[in-house]
Amino acid sequence: QVQLVESGGGLVQAGGSLRLSCAASVRTLSNYAMGWFRQAPGKEREFVVGISWSGGSTSYADSVKGRFTVSRDNAKNTVYLQMNSLKPEDTAVYYCAATIRGGRRADYWGQGTQVTVSS
Repeated sequence: QVQLVESGGGLVQAGGSLRLSCAASVRTLSNYAMGWFRQAPGKEREFVVGISWSGGSTSYADSVKGRFTVSRDNAKNTVYLQMNSLKPEDTAVYYCAATIRGGRRADYWGQGTQVTVSS
């Protein structure tokens, strides 16, 4: 069983930055590809970014390319999402996800952290 705990969300003005963290309670984080998804009010949950098991490969949604950066520290069992140049449309609950299958999938979810960007 994998438990994921996100932190770092909050309220920020447009153009600002936030860094989300996802702490995973697993023996070996490198067994899992990781990702971030988000869900805005009234919308379906959507893929934001994925990172491969070793961190050597990443995939971003077009809406966040050039602004968001994902990274992972397998020794610390933690995944990060650096969000720069935030826009009001980035407002959502952000979820950390883990999968052993890779790709834009999720087998395990965190509880989510709220990100609110004011205009």
